[in-house]
Amino acid sequence: MIGDISLAANIYIVTGYADMRKSIDGLCAIVVEQLKEEPNGHSIYLFCGKRCDRIKVLLRESDSFVLLYKRLDVVQGRYRRPRNKSEVKSITWQQFD
Repeated sequence: MIGDISLAANIYIVTGYADMRKSIDGLCAIVVEQLKEEPNGHSIYLFCGKRCDRIKVLLRESDSFVLLYKRLDVVQGRYRRPRNKSEVKSITWQQFD
C-alpha cells in the first residue's frame, strides 16, 4: 500500500518551523541536517509550519518516498508540537493518531 505509515517503528517530530513549500528533497535535507541521519524506511518524520494548522509527513518506502500533507479545517485548530529540541519527547501511535 502506498504511504502505509503503520509499518514505521519510529516517529520523529522535527523541531522548529518547516517551510511548508518544501517538497521531498527539501524535507530530506532537513532530516539529514537536524537528525544527522538519512531518512529510512523504519521511520516517519513530521514537519509543521508556523501556523501550526498543517503538517507534512515524510515516509521512506523500499523504492521511493511518500509525502503526506494534512491541513486542519477547524478555524482555530492547531497542532501542539515541540518548539525546540529540549521539548522533544517520544510519542505513541495513539498520540500520533
